[in-house]
Amino acid sequence: MVADKAADSTKENHEVMDVLSSTRTVVKNALEKLGYPDEVFELLKDPLRMMTVRIPVRMDDGSIKVFTGYRAQHNDAVGPTKGGVRFHPGVTEKEVKALSIWMSLKAGIVDLPYGGGKGGIICDPREMSFRELEGLSRGYVRAISQIVGPTKDIPAPDVFTNSQIMAWMMDEYSRIDEFNSPGFITGKPIVLGGSHGRESATAKGVTIVLNEAAKKKGLNVKGARVVVQGFGNAGSFLSKFLHDAGAKVVGISDAYGALHDPDGLDIDYLLDRRDSFGTVTKLFNNTISNKELLELDCDIIVPAAVENQITEENAHNIKASIVVEAANGPTTMEATKILTERGVLLVPDVLASAGGVTVSYFEWVQNNQGYYWSEEEIDKKLHEIMIKSFNSIYNTAETRRIDMRLAAYMVGVRKMAEASRFRGWV
Repeated sequence: MVADKAADSTKENHEVMDVLSSTRTVVKNALEKLGYPDEVFELLKDPLRMMTVRIPVRMDDGSIKVFTGYRAQHNDAVGPTKGGVRFHPGVTEKEVKALSIWMSLKAGIVDLPYGGGKGGIICDPREMSFRELEGLSRGYVRAISQIVGPTKDIPAPDVFTNSQIMAWMMDEYSRIDEFNSPGFITGKPIVLGGSHGRESATAKGVTIVLNEAAKKKGLNVKGARVVVQGFGNAGSFLSKFLHDAGAKVVGISDAYGALHDPDGLDIDYLLDRRDSFGTVTKLFNNTISNKELLELDCDIIVPAAVENQITEENAHNIKASIVVEAANGPTTMEATKILTERGVLLVPDVLASAGGVTVSYFEWVQNNQGYYWSEEEIDKKLHEIMIKSFNSIYNTAETRRIDMRLAAYMVGVRKMAEASRFRGWV
């Protein structure tokens, strides 16, 4: 029995390569398909800059705890780097590097004047007080202040970070810079220069491409059975948007389990009961596992939690005809191949979750101009960009007879590769 478990673990680890290796593999394939020489891949396979910082924070009990943080800047050939900061106990240097590459690809897909950046701190904010989180947020900004700024690298919210944390970070940077700098960071509260629609931007972007994917499959979203894995920022907003559009959200999950109702869950009730970290299933007795959730009978699955959820082990059991990746890397390379061969339309993460960076770009532009747009203007611009980007990737996949993930990487990497070439870097 122990030997069998060890063998299963080895097989799983072999399939689920670390996110950096798998990202590099697809980037390499995309560049080869586009005809770029090997030196372009050598430039783009790693961030241009990677900073590791140590952040001392005085805790509520009077002790000093030292946290480790990272900031990766993948490529700034197109423009300043841009990307979120996550607070999570599972943050690793490899993950931050991979996510910075994904941010470059997202910016290329939606045609923004950015390269990719990413940051993270190894911590568990669920076990920290408000005051401790503020100390950690300000300490991180002090540690990375020399390499970030409105024209260098613009942070944003990510896993377990929010508009309050962005506000503390902006305030700390403004103190260091001795100048009010709202353009230093996005995802801020509206009163501090935040943009309308930013909080729900990722979910809106996912909803837009989900609707486009449904059209390609001849599926009406109204009445469609949808499973949303994850009930944090993206997952909760997405569940609400789909519920309001008439879809039946038959399953949702959080870190502690999942809920299922074939007739559709009461999303408004669940939203009212969830806590600030997206936890709601602990309030219920009749829960199912995340594994069972993904294998439910449904039309559309939206993984909006963590990476490596759909693998070689369960891809054959997926019953949905559409998978839209709202999380980063929820489907492995082997599972992508299996789903594509089975005729499942997979909308990859670098496209589906690009709504967040798109509205972050709108926020940055508004900060730079000092002129702010209405939510209607934001929504209109977001719709135009996401629909254009979806069609570009779908047509590339159809024309070249490749999967949607490789097509997305090809579209995303081209602008960065061309900018690097024109600069004379390669």
